[in-house]
Amino acid sequence: MNTYTIVDKDTCIACGACGVSAPSLFDYDDEGLAEGLLDHNQGIISVPDLLEEDMEEALEGCPTDSIKIASKPFEGDPYRFE
Repeated sequence: MNTYTIVDKDTCIACGACGVSAPSLFDYDDEGLAEGLLDHNQGIISVPDLLEEDMEEALEGCPTDSIKIASKPFEGDPYRFE
């Protein structure tokens, strides 16, 4: 199953939890906010199967629910999940 991820930077508090849980999937921009590494936070590249467990751990550990996942690409629209 294809899974896509994106970070809602409007709610991210730069706590660093996602980068600890899934360093191959999440990094931080110049302001310290998290972003998806695979596609520069566009949510258009599927998460590799090997990293899905890390992604789930990051999702569960995000205190502001800023990490979003979907079974279809976000098409570069971070508000698609609303």
